[in-house]
Amino acid sequence: MENVTNDKLDNGEFDQPKMSGTLNVVSILSIIGCAIQFLSSCWGFFSSKTSFDNKDKVIEQLSSGKMPSWAKSMMPDMNHFEEMVTHAYENRLPILILSIVAIALCFYGVLQMRKLKQQGFLFYVIGELLPFVIGAIFIGSFTLTGFAAIFGYIIAAIFILLFFSQKKHLIY
Repeated sequence: MENVTNDKLDNGEFDQPKMSGTLNVVSILSIIGCAIQFLSSCWGFFSSKTSFDNKDKVIEQLSSGKMPSWAKSMMPDMNHFEEMVTHAYENRLPILILSIVAIALCFYGVLQMRKLKQQGFLFYVIGELLPFVIGAIFIGSFTLTGFAAIFGYIIAAIFILLFFSQKKHLIY
């Protein structure tokens, strides 16, 4: 006679593959990063007019020598600063829309990877790299240099590598 159990709790959930702890932590940090980037993108959109209006004051401060050298090193080249602020203001709407698309790609990719789907990694990588392309196209190639850009490259590379190291856990 066949041994059949009528256990209502056994619905096969224990046979499902589990998400690794590292994937869980990295995905949570990425979701937090998406939220921060969304707020930052909105802030950039709404503050672009103020930055555009105050660009002459900033240029005056930079050229006056009142700024410490460490602060000057974090600023873009003075020759490109005015152009950068002008382009950021003129292109603020397409920058905002494409930034939200990039954030949505990252967020969707993370959600897919949390479901252990490999396709999520591709969406995530595209979403991570898109802001650098957006900056270069709409503001100028000088947005790809400087402290903030290098910091952005490092953070993006770290998270892409962390997710890449977890690809072995993505089975679908």
